[in-house]
Amino acid sequence: MMKQKKLSRREAVKQVMGASTALLIAPSFGTMESQVTNEKTLKGNIKQSVCQWCYPDYSLEELCVHAKKMGLVGIDLIGPEGWPTLKKHGLISTMCNGAEISLTEGFNDPQHHPTLIERYLKQIDLVADAGYTNLICFSGNRNGMDDAAGLENCLRGLKQILPHAEQRGVVLQMELFNSKVDHPDYMCDNTAWGIELCQRLDSPNFKLLYDIYHMQINEGDIIRTINDHHHYFGHYHTAGVPGRHEIDASQELNYPAIMRAILATGYQGYVAQEFIPTHAQPLESLQQAVLICDV
Repeated sequence: MMKQKKLSRREAVKQVMGASTALLIAPSFGTMESQVTNEKTLKGNIKQSVCQWCYPDYSLEELCVHAKKMGLVGIDLIGPEGWPTLKKHGLISTMCNGAEISLTEGFNDPQHHPTLIERYLKQIDLVADAGYTNLICFSGNRNGMDDAAGLENCLRGLKQILPHAEQRGVVLQMELFNSKVDHPDYMCDNTAWGIELCQRLDSPNFKLLYDIYHMQINEGDIIRTINDHHHYFGHYHTAGVPGRHEIDASQELNYPAIMRAILATGYQGYVAQEFIPTHAQPLESLQQAVLICDV
């Protein structure tokens, strides 16, 4: 996005889907649905989920049915209103949301602290009471602020909610975004800044949501970063580069190798598929991605 109105994830999907059929898809589609029928067909070494916002034509109920058949363990970025539906289908909210103000208004700006602290303290209790663990948070945009000041502001804000998160067993996870293409001016746009925040907070209940797509765009070196810094990463997102589409051979990332690297670290968390399908049958794209990551 270049100097235009910030789009939400859902708005971005609607724009992309309109022109999606012209894009190339790997030739293995068509028989994919018959290949994945239930969770017993998967190795399951990588516990996978999917982000609902990438499938706007499916209700949460419908997506849950398909996710369960594919062997997914849950759905990402679901707040309290969707939890009963997940539980009905034996799925979990692998990354909870609903406490944030927006992607651009985060903990790096003290004017947002009163609202964020109130909302996160309440949401931490809701997440814990539902039996879930992960709750997303955001740095916010720089808006002329230098990174050192933003870091200090995040520390002050997060320290006011982390003790409660520790007490309730909830892990706050700040997502890493790229600032080159999708989220101009976002502050937590590099691993080093995020790790510095983790080190200074020094809490097992604060981690980074390592979005592989975003970090490939902003800094690359994905596998070495995972090898060296995996203990700071509490969750992973996928998508193909360039374009945020399928993770098949049409893009540059080697997802089987990346998944093997994640697995080798002893990671026990979740990997959520967060690409925007371009195939006429988007669930076939998801099925293929599940197989690609099932190492």
